[in-house]
Amino acid sequence: MTYLMIAFGGAVGALSRYGVAHWVNQHWSSHFPLATLLVNVSGSCLMGVAFVMVNERMPSLEPYRPLIMVGFLGAFTTFSTFSLEIVSLIHTQAWLSAVSYLLLSCFLGVLGLAVGIALARFF
Repeated sequence: MTYLMIAFGGAVGALSRYGVAHWVNQHWSSHFPLATLLVNVSGSCLMGVAFVMVNERMPSLEPYRPLIMVGFLGAFTTFSTFSLEIVSLIHTQAWLSAVSYLLLSCFLGVLGLAVGIALARFF
C-alpha cells in the first residue's frame, strides 16, 4: 500500500509541478527560471509544514507521510527534501555536515549536470 501511496502522490506532484511551470511560463517572459524557483521554494515551505504537522501537531498523519512527503513533494521538487535535510542537520548542530552538504550539493549538482551535458554531446 505504501508504494501505491508514493506512486499516487508522485503523479500528483509531477502534474502539479508541470502545471505551475506551464502557468508561470505563460505569464512571465524571462530567461530567469522563475517557475523552478517558485516550485522549489513553495515545495520547501510545504515540506516544512508537512514535517511539523506529521511529527508535532498531528502524529495521526504519520501513515500519510509517504504520500505527502515522499510522493507528492518528492515529485514536485527534490529541493524540498534537500532543504529538510539541511535544516535537520542544523537542528542537531551538525554544522560542518550542514554546510558541507549544502555546498557540495550545489557545486556537485551543477558539475554533474555539466558533465552529463558534455557526455551526451560527446557520444
